[in-house]
Amino acid sequence: MVVLFLVAAFTSCNQGPTLQTYYVDNELKPGFTTLDVPTSFLNMEEANLTEEQKKAYESVDKLNMLAFVISETNKSEYEVELEKVKTILKNPKYDELMRGGNSTDGKFMVKFLGDPESLDELILFGNANDKGFAIIRILGDDMSADKLMQLAMSMDQASISDTQVNQFMNFFK
Repeated sequence: MVVLFLVAAFTSCNQGPTLQTYYVDNELKPGFTTLDVPTSFLNMEEANLTEEQKKAYESVDKLNMLAFVISETNKSEYEVELEKVKTILKNPKYDELMRGGNSTDGKFMVKFLGDPESLDELILFGNANDKGFAIIRILGDDMSADKLMQLAMSMDQASISDTQVNQFMNFFK
């Protein structure tokens, strides 16, 4: 009876790869670029935010960013890694908010973990066929998808000065 319980517990915990494990497994590999940004680094406190935007900002703990940058020598590796991420994101635990793009230029999708009014994680994933792909994980407590979208629109008010953050923000421009 105890063995059956342990097997059931082990198999229920191991439901395949997650974005967290993918991030950890690849953050130091060649071809990948990573960046972890605490929200305090974004200097949003100085921006003129509405009360809802402030609540959304305060609900975010940090941003994890992982990108695979295409070069002349790693195009086949890019295809393999892109498929790994797409497979992870097909897991039904990642609910979809939106998707867009095209097969020529690239595609993007926005997914989340948790309830839409109390998100645990918001995931932005996009690929540009000539640049690579990027995964941005927005982590926090009781985040709201609607409020986070409003907050995203106010990001131009923030004074984001770090060149590495700017490079990441401009990845798909």
